[in-house]
Amino acid sequence: MAEQDNNYDEDDGVQTLSPVEQAAIVLLSIGEEPAAAVLRCLDREELIEVTQVMSRMSGIKVDSVREAMQNFFDDYRQQSGVHGASRSYLKRSLDLALGSDIANSVLNNIYGDAIRPMMARLQWASPKWLADYVANEHVQMQAVFLAFLPPALAGQILEALPVEGRDLVLLNLARLDEIDRDLLAELEQLVDRCLSALDTQSASVEGVRQVAEILNRLPGNRAGMVELLRAHDPEVVSEIEMSMYDFFILSRQTEQTLIRILDDVPLDQWAIALKGAEPAVREAILTSMPRRQAQSFEDLMRRSGPVPMSRIEQTRKDIMATVKGLADSGDIEIQLFAEAVVE
Repeated sequence: MAEQDNNYDEDDGVQTLSPVEQAAIVLLSIGEEPAAAVLRCLDREELIEVTQVMSRMSGIKVDSVREAMQNFFDDYRQQSGVHGASRSYLKRSLDLALGSDIANSVLNNIYGDAIRPMMARLQWASPKWLADYVANEHVQMQAVFLAFLPPALAGQILEALPVEGRDLVLLNLARLDEIDRDLLAELEQLVDRCLSALDTQSASVEGVRQVAEILNRLPGNRAGMVELLRAHDPEVVSEIEMSMYDFFILSRQTEQTLIRILDDVPLDQWAIALKGAEPAVREAILTSMPRRQAQSFEDLMRRSGPVPMSRIEQTRKDIMATVKGLADSGDIEIQLFAEAVVE
């Protein structure tokens, strides 16, 4: 056992654990009473050997604890057919033996961290394709699948799932707390199948929107770059410009800019365009109006009644065309993306 005290790689500080050292870490991790029950099953030589190692251990690295616990559970499942303790049981035991911080690190590795990098690759897949892929899985697996995805992507996938089962998926997702290793192993197999099938699929990318976001942040002669693009493909540039001048950008303009825009856009157009608009846009426009005009505008919106969405969208496009014209002529300075400002 003397040479076991020197099983370290001095270059990277990683400890190489012998089987006895791994056994010692497991015994230190499970608490006094369970450890005592295990020790009673050992013969004299084994007992002396493992307790000597236990007594000398201090400053155990998290990676060493993780390795020992993972090896223990892997061996245990193979030998016994029993699939291990619950996370709550291990959390209590590891808290007592190692402290909360180390226990959480170990458990996070055992329960789910390995799956997250795999699932991160799924962000490039179409939400509809992912929904079709998991639609035939049982509802608990669908919930676990969504639990490991970013909320925006999970919401899109849920929207693409059959309507009649969405409530049960959300209910199972809300009830998730601890996910046992069997379910995680099943999830890993599902993700493996998804990734294998994904290799044959094309990725979904919003090219026009991405170019618009890039151009909005481009310093220098943005208009010159747009004109260079227009020479190649006028139609796609029209789509890019529409995306650059999205209606929502009105919410981030200065009051002075909005007042100038209000001078060129009739109130009846605003009464249509602001129906169903985001509160931030509506508030920005109303705040920029004189008080009496704002009051009469509210009455105008109520009198206009329901309006088809196609007409609302077209009116917004017409307004943003006016905004672009004012910006191109230098009458206003438009803030095309959210950024920090200094007064």
